[in-house]
Amino acid sequence: MCPELFEIPFIHVTLKGFGLMIVVGFLMGAWLVGRLSRSITPDPQHTANIALYALVGGMIGSRLFFVIHYFEKFRAHPWEVFFIWQGGLEFYGGVVVAIPVILLYLRRHKLPIRRTFDILAIGLMLGVAFGRLGCFMNSCCYGKPTDLPWGIRFPYNSFPCVSQINADPDRNRPEAQLELPPEEYLDFTGQDGKWYPMPYEDLTEKQKTAVTRGEYRCLPVHPTQLYSSANGALLCLILYLFWRRSQRAAANSASRPLTQPGLTFALAFVLYGITRFLIEFARDDNPFEYAWWAIYEGGTVSQNLSIYLIVLGVILMVIFPRFGHRTIDS
Repeated sequence: MCPELFEIPFIHVTLKGFGLMIVVGFLMGAWLVGRLSRSITPDPQHTANIALYALVGGMIGSRLFFVIHYFEKFRAHPWEVFFIWQGGLEFYGGVVVAIPVILLYLRRHKLPIRRTFDILAIGLMLGVAFGRLGCFMNSCCYGKPTDLPWGIRFPYNSFPCVSQINADPDRNRPEAQLELPPEEYLDFTGQDGKWYPMPYEDLTEKQKTAVTRGEYRCLPVHPTQLYSSANGALLCLILYLFWRRSQRAAANSASRPLTQPGLTFALAFVLYGITRFLIEFARDDNPFEYAWWAIYEGGTVSQNLSIYLIVLGVILMVIFPRFGHRTIDS
């Protein structure tokens, strides 16, 4: 965990690990899209514009969905809506807003829609691979406690630590997972009813030892951020290979199944929906909500959205082949 990397001299601005990796993810994704888009348009300005619109729309959408999801938290502190460097971006919200923004741009400039979204899907997964490393550095999007050898212990007062010392009725957890005594470590109690421990610097030496090497250190958890990062990298590779197969088929005028424009984009919906649905079982930060499919406990909002994403991807994989390789909308 490294939420703050260093302070920039003279201007006294701290570089956040989360924000840095979001920027790195965007740049890497844009670079890959730029390389692949040469098969669509020779004008690099279109690629830069699409990447910029995707970034702005994606950031607004992902933050908006997070704020809606945790509305009670922001109602008490509305100015924190703009504190995106502290984390709090929901991937699905970014996709929902970015897609229509990009679609409008493509229609206006008469660019091939399906083929463009194919390469955007590949670049997006690469961006996810780097962006989720920022979540790891920030300790957000954390996992459930685990005894597996690759479990990660986050520091005292991190997001997982605060979660573990509190009960969580929203996740059907009536008792705390970590028995940190509030009478010794309490700093304040939030309006959400959770209590937050004192800053590490204010602890006694005995307390510091207890929370770093003793009985009160954070329980090891699933590194779900790293699961998501690896998943993004793997999906990027799979989608790229699938796209290359489509490109070769189009170049040879071969009529092979699942090579029509738009299918890489549709496949991204299906694969990401499935993998995100499964990763959510290991996460411990999202509250449960109504889920008709859940047998135990409940499901998270991301799992519900994953199901819709899978269904949409399958529908698109059925519809797109009907268009064939038409250039007017491909």
